Amino acid sequence: MTKIDATDQKILRELTRDAKQSNLELAARINLSPSATLRRVQELERQGVIKGYRAVLDPAALGVGFIAYVTVGLNTHSKAAQEAFERAVARAPQVSECHNITGTVEYLLRVEATDLAAYKHWHTDVMGVLPQVRAITTYVVMGSPKDLRA
Repeated sequence: MTKIDATDQKILRELTRDAKQSNLELAARINLSPSATLRRVQELERQGVIKGYRAVLDPAALGVGFIAYVTVGLNTHSKAAQEAFERAVARAPQVSECHNITGTVEYLLRVEATDLAAYKHWHTDVMGVLPQVRAITTYVVMGSPKDLRA
């Protein structure tokens, strides 16, 4: 396990806030020299703490007007059922996240669609036809006052 000190935590917090900032800007924000900052960032990348950099997209600008978190319960708890479900989810462009979770259901999905009609199509014609799906519960996102996903 990688040891993360207070300076590394500052670097990670700043890069999470704005990964596009220059090394000079980052160094100034964390009160460290640019060369030391660069070495630390490169080491965090080498160790796999920083796995990559992503763009934060505006769903509305992309035509996404409906976002929901969806729980999915399977009717059998076999490895084959899970793998088949995960393959189906991987093919669905509406699903931006898929998490295998504990509790009364097996999966939590983040689903993004243009509108309610498009979501209904996904719900009925994509998820609703999978033989391993037992239950689907939808939680519509009404707002996101905190969202640190990159």
